[in-house]
Amino acid sequence: MTESSERVTIVEADGVTKTFTTPDGRALPVLDDIGLRLHEGEIVALLGKSGSGKSTLLRCLAGLISPSSGTVSYRGRPLTAANPGVAMVFQSFALLPWLTVQQNVELSLQARGVEEAERRERALRAIDLIGLDGFEGAYPKELSGGMRQRVGFARALVVEPDSLFMDEPFSALDVLTAENLRNELVGLWEGHAAPVKSILIVTHNIEEAVLLADRILVLSSNPGRIRAELTVELPRPRDRRTPQFEALVDTVYGILTGREEAPSAAVAEPAAARSAATPVSTPLPPASVGGLAGLLEILLSMGGEEGLAEIADELNFEVDDLLPLVDAAVLLGFATVSAGRLAITPEGREFSAADILTSKQLFARHAARRAPLVRAIVQSLAAKDSQKLREDFFVDLLRRGYDSIDAGRQLETAIAWGRYGELYDYDADDTEFALEPGAEAYL
Repeated sequence: MTESSERVTIVEADGVTKTFTTPDGRALPVLDDIGLRLHEGEIVALLGKSGSGKSTLLRCLAGLISPSSGTVSYRGRPLTAANPGVAMVFQSFALLPWLTVQQNVELSLQARGVEEAERRERALRAIDLIGLDGFEGAYPKELSGGMRQRVGFARALVVEPDSLFMDEPFSALDVLTAENLRNELVGLWEGHAAPVKSILIVTHNIEEAVLLADRILVLSSNPGRIRAELTVELPRPRDRRTPQFEALVDTVYGILTGREEAPSAAVAEPAAARSAATPVSTPLPPASVGGLAGLLEILLSMGGEEGLAEIADELNFEVDDLLPLVDAAVLLGFATVSAGRLAITPEGREFSAADILTSKQLFARHAARRAPLVRAIVQSLAAKDSQKLREDFFVDLLRRGYDSIDAGRQLETAIAWGRYGELYDYDADDTEFALEPGAEAYL
């Protein structure tokens, strides 16, 4: 990569702010004053937790949604429509099941008016590049998850974009398949076989960002702001076991888990501030109640306070795996985080020491008061004479701030938490929520 290529900017965001409107008409800022440049010859990772606006920012840069203020430019020209220099790979594969592999790959070329003979030639070349030769005539249902994601990569690369945008492309895959695809992507990039000049990847996985990126932009949450920018100067391929790699992971981990509020905020937060939080502004972490309880028990055994990195080492966790449990503990008021250290609260000690019935009641009280989506479900059900509501009602509300995949994950967590606390039940056959007797008393 030459010095001159580093100065060539492909995509630029200048003062990008994005605000959505909540169902009750309030403004919900998702991105605030984002400024960044994506240059030729680099891989950049956007790293952040749920609620940081990573995917929203990616879609603004791709021209799929417009910022509320600020500008996005492609090679110096402000965008007024979809970014012509960008192709995207999504988490959900997004393949058309009635089309073959080759036909799915040809779709983007067909949309650009490319003649049939050239479409076929370019599609077969992309399929071969991504390691799917021999499967041109297969349908998506005949492929594994990893192979379907390869089709997504081939479909994006076939148009030879200036920049490849990827929205958590490996998170729906098993660990080994994801690692294999990451390594192959690095191989294509380092061998200059991939017909792209830059890559922008959205991820919540710290090690993935350090493995892939030349620069890491860490986003804070609610609203999303660029909290830190780090340059990764490790040679590729990168070894997770080297001290330099581990040190950089620890640095990013500390930035990502550092909290701007006072350490006591999770305990002393006013009721008015809690009620102002919405299911969109404060997402539910994807954590199980059992995992949360296990974390608190481990924390108690370590004296009630310990560094997050030390807890991860004790549990043999990847650092990323611990974050949802930590976020859940803080959200529910069972723990606080300050300067990279986790401390159990009196409420957390009470929950850990309680018998099963009491722990359910304590969890119900904290979830109904502190977890916005759980609270919204209980309040909505209590307001209905039948005390029942279809799932679609909540899906429609969540889609104001989430895509369909994330909205579904939010509801999955809310269902599990509500069932454990016996706040409401969920009938999967009828896709219907029903309030449990006495649940509204926890509000």
